[in-house]
Amino acid sequence: MSTDIGASGASRASASGDALLSVTGLTKHFPIRRGLLQRQVGAVQAVDGVTFDLAPGETLSLVGESGCGKTTTGRMLTRLLEPTDGTIVFEGRDITHLSMGRMRPLRRDVQMIFQDPYSSLNPRHTVGTIVGAPFHLQGVTTEKGIKRTVQDLLELVGLNPEHYNRYPHEFSGGQRQRIGIARALALNPKLIVADEPVSALDVSIQAQVINLLEDLQEEFGLTYIVIAHDLSVVRHMSDRVAVMYLGNLVELTDRDSLYARPMHPYTTALLSAVPIPDTRRRSRRERIRLQGDVPSPIDPPPACRFHTRCWKAQEVCRTVTPQLVELQPGHRVACHFPENIEVPTPAATPDSPAAKSTG
Repeated sequence: MSTDIGASGASRASASGDALLSVTGLTKHFPIRRGLLQRQVGAVQAVDGVTFDLAPGETLSLVGESGCGKTTTGRMLTRLLEPTDGTIVFEGRDITHLSMGRMRPLRRDVQMIFQDPYSSLNPRHTVGTIVGAPFHLQGVTTEKGIKRTVQDLLELVGLNPEHYNRYPHEFSGGQRQRIGIARALALNPKLIVADEPVSALDVSIQAQVINLLEDLQEEFGLTYIVIAHDLSVVRHMSDRVAVMYLGNLVELTDRDSLYARPMHPYTTALLSAVPIPDTRRRSRRERIRLQGDVPSPIDPPPACRFHTRCWKAQEVCRTVTPQLVELQPGHRVACHFPENIEVPTPAATPDSPAAKSTG
């Protein structure tokens, strides 16, 4: 088999209208064991019933506070973690519980960019060995030879091909992340899960890496799942945004709808914290400060998990779990009393705050 960096994957995005990735009820509970016999006495409910579809060529961003389950979700999608429940369907094939041996060929199509460029690269290996590792692991040959292909990859991500024999410690944080991106691109993947790809970088470098990811997506027709905690970072590169809170998806919609008219109170609070350079606009916006810390995923609150910190919470929020339903075309929200909506929701009466609220 041969691979060429110049072969564009743009046709992937338009070849089919079907979902590249379909996730249904994805769940991950980490057991808590104690005692001499290591009996399970509880579980950390890291991810609890996440459902979404991803179209070819699309960028979906998973956002939320630290500990909400974003990274765990990303690691399950790449099968670095075994799901407790739910299904992951990639290109029509159920990969939820594939063995390592059967998953190996699919590693060519599903790659991950890790958060920390300092710890994700082996300091004992040269850049050439690191970026060329996928070719050796998968037994892939190239028309130009692995060394020349790796040098082309380095140039593609903005590095000097002559850096082939250098070690990771000789590069800055931004350059190391570019090395990680080159490694992920080596086998022409269809889906890349980027776990906080710029959070460990200086602010001055973040925009460069984001622009690089966007350029690569346009050139190769890549599909991205971008994990982030900062809504301002993913604003310009996302097609859709999924907001997570304590293992649940609470809002899922396209970028413009989310930033213009967020419906879930948690999303509204997150957006109120995004810095605005325009001082006139800043003075007109109310900063929403959530009270308390995120509850423990070992013992999450019943029903709506956000009700312990929500200023709109009522009794129904403590007793009835809100479902992720479509309140407007393409805009799904899990809330009994959503913001920025003028029509009654299934959980609201005509006289309830949900029917009257305009945000």
